[in-house]
Amino acid sequence: MHFACPKGINECVETRWIMPKMKTRKSVAKRFKVTGTGKLRRTAAGGSHLLTGKSRKRKNSLHQEKSVSKADQKRLARCLQG
Repeated sequence: MHFACPKGINECVETRWIMPKMKTRKSVAKRFKVTGTGKLRRTAAGGSHLLTGKSRKRKNSLHQEKSVSKADQKRLARCLQG
């Protein structure tokens, strides 16, 4: 896509290339949270139904957020950078 620069910007050349913006993957944004240090947190799977067959200890551990594995951090961070 080729757009002309708006008038009034001194450091802009007459025409320039504008790349498409990165978009946040909303499905990833709803499932993961970024901590203050930049790590990703996720909710544990299996804590929403069929809870009668699970022990109290297991159910309590499913309530806690888990950290995303190091192998997935880079891929998910790229999805969230929009």
